[in-house]
Amino acid sequence: MKKLDSMQETLGNPSRRKFIKTTAAAAVFAAAAPSILSTHSFAAAGRPIKIGFVSPKTGPLAEFAEADDFVFGNINKLWANGLEINGNVHPIQIIVKDSRSDPNRASEVTSQLIKSDKVDLIMTANTPETVVPVASQAELDSVPCITTDAPWQPYYFRGGKAPDKGYNWTYHFFWGAEDMSELFTDMWLTVPTNKVVGALWGNDNDGNAFGDPKLGFPPVLAQKGFTLVDSGRFPVFTNDFSAQISKFKSAKVEIVTGVLPPPAFVTFWSQAAQQNFKPKILTMAKALLFPSALNALGDRGEGLSTEVWWTPNHPFKSSLNGQTAKQFCDEYERVTKKQWTQPTGFKHALFEVAANVLKRCKNINSPAAIRDAIAATNMETIVGHVQWTGTPVKNVSKTPLVGGQWVRGKKYKYELQVVDNIHFTNIPTQGKLKPLG
Repeated sequence: MKKLDSMQETLGNPSRRKFIKTTAAAAVFAAAAPSILSTHSFAAAGRPIKIGFVSPKTGPLAEFAEADDFVFGNINKLWANGLEINGNVHPIQIIVKDSRSDPNRASEVTSQLIKSDKVDLIMTANTPETVVPVASQAELDSVPCITTDAPWQPYYFRGGKAPDKGYNWTYHFFWGAEDMSELFTDMWLTVPTNKVVGALWGNDNDGNAFGDPKLGFPPVLAQKGFTLVDSGRFPVFTNDFSAQISKFKSAKVEIVTGVLPPPAFVTFWSQAAQQNFKPKILTMAKALLFPSALNALGDRGEGLSTEVWWTPNHPFKSSLNGQTAKQFCDEYERVTKKQWTQPTGFKHALFEVAANVLKRCKNINSPAAIRDAIAATNMETIVGHVQWTGTPVKNVSKTPLVGGQWVRGKKYKYELQVVDNIHFTNIPTQGKLKPLG
C-alpha cells in the first residue's frame, strides 16, 4: 500500500485524460490533454507542469478546506486539454498535500512537494497556520509560491520581523489587519454602546498580529474613542474562557471581538451563556466565516457579525470560465448540496492567477521566470483585482473587505448579509448591523 504522502499521478500516454481523487490526506489531479491535436493543432505537446497545493484537509481547520474537492474538480475539467504556454500545450498536475491543520506538518509536506515531487509552483490558503509555514519553506527552497486566505501581516511579518527587501519567491493576495480594524470599528459606531471592547486575541499568528500595540487593533480603537479590554494571550484551543469572561463582565464590556478558530469560539460562546455574559455586539474573525459554525451554536448564532471577504453578491467574475460570483456559488450548492462558503472563491482565484502566470511565463523551465511572471500579474479575478504594485508591501496585493451579520435565512437556517460596505461601495449591502437580542 502506498503511503498517502507520496501519492502522485504519473502521466502516461498524452492522449489519455486522467482524473484521480485520492483520500483527504493527499490528492493528485492530472489533466493529460486528451485532444491536443484536435483543439491545439498548431501547438506541440509540452512536459507536465506540476502545481503543489497544501491544504488542511483534516484537523481543526478542515472547514477551510471544505470546498477543495469542488474547486479542484472544476479546475481539472477546465484544464483537461492542458495549458498553452509559449506555443506548447502542457498537461497540468495538481498535487495536494494535507497539512492536518498543523504548521509543522505544513512545512514538511511543502518540502516533500519541492524535493520529491519537484513541483514548478506552490500554492496554499487557509489561515496563517498553513500560509506562513508553506510560504517560508518555499522561500527557503527558492520555489515560486502564491498564497491567499490569511491577513497579510502574519504572512509578511514572519517571526515578528519584516524582511529587509521583501521576499524573493512568495506572493500573497488578501486583506490586512488594518482593513479589519477600520471595518469593525465602523460597524460598531452604527449601534449605540458604551464603546468598551473586550478582545480575544490568542497566542497564535492571528492573535499576535491583531493585538500588536503598534500595527494591530489597539491604535485604531484608541483613535476612534473605544476603550480596549485586552484579555491577554492564551492558547487558542483552551477549554476554559472563565477568566476572559470574568474580566469582560467586570469592565462592563458591550462589544466583543477577536480571532478564534470555530471550535474555540463555540466553547467561548457556550460558556458566556452559562455565565450570563450578554454583549450588545459580537464581531469575531475567522470563527464565524462558516455556516456550520453558526449551526453548531443552535439558536444562539443569530446576530453575530464577522468580516466578509467574498459573497455571491460580489460584483466579480472568473477569468477562467466567466462565471459571476453568484453563478459560481449556485453551482457549488447544486453540486455539493452545501451552503456556499467564503474560501471557495479564493481557492478558485488562486488557480486564476496560476493560469495567468503560467501563460505569461517566458521560460516555463525557469523558476525565476515563473516568479517574475507572478510579480508582473495585473488581472481581474472572481475575488477582485490582483496586482503586486508594492503597496502596502512588495509581496502583497490587497483584496476588498466588508462587514457581515448572520441572520435567520430563507433557504438555510443562517444566511450572511453584508451590512457595511463603507470602504467598497461597489459591493452591495443587504441590511444594517443590529444589536444582539
